[in-house]
Amino acid sequence: MARGDGEAQGATVYTLSDQASDSEAARLADEENRADVIAGVDLSAEPDQIADILIDLAQRETKGFSTQFARTLVGELKTTSRLHKHPLKAAGFRVLKAPDVPSVLIELGFVSNSEDLKQLTSEAWRGRASDSIVRAIETFFTTRLAGGVPGSPN
Repeated sequence: MARGDGEAQGATVYTLSDQASDSEAARLADEENRADVIAGVDLSAEPDQIADILIDLAQRETKGFSTQFARTLVGELKTTSRLHKHPLKAAGFRVLKAPDVPSVLIELGFVSNSEDLKQLTSEAWRGRASDSIVRAIETFFTTRLAGGVPGSPN
C-alpha cells in the first residue's frame, strides 16, 4: 500500500480515558476557586475530600453519558459514513475533560486515505454526515428529557 494511502480509514468517536479523568479530578480539586466546577455548584466552602468525591462522582456520571452518546453517534454515523475498524476509542484529549458536560471527539476520516479524502471534500457527504450527528444529538437529549421519546417534537 502506498505511503500516502494508509490503512487508517473511517470515522472514529473518542471519549475520555480513565487515566486522564483521574488526573483532571486531582487538578480541579486543587484549584483555589472551585465555583462553577460542577453544574454551577460552588465547592469552595467544602473540605477538599468532599470536593474530590463530588468531582469524581460528577466525572463518572459524565463519562457514562459520554459513552452512551458515543454509541448513539456511531449508530447514526454508520448510516452515512465508513467507520474505522474500531470506531469507539478513549483517549486523554483535553477537549474531553469537562467534569460535568458529556463530550466526544469525532474524527470523520483521514486525509491520508484516498477514499476518506474523497468523502471529506464532498459537500453532499458532509451534509449527510452532519445530519447523522444532529440526529444522534437529538436522540441523546430527547431521551433525557422528562417523557421524551426519540423522533418526537418537544
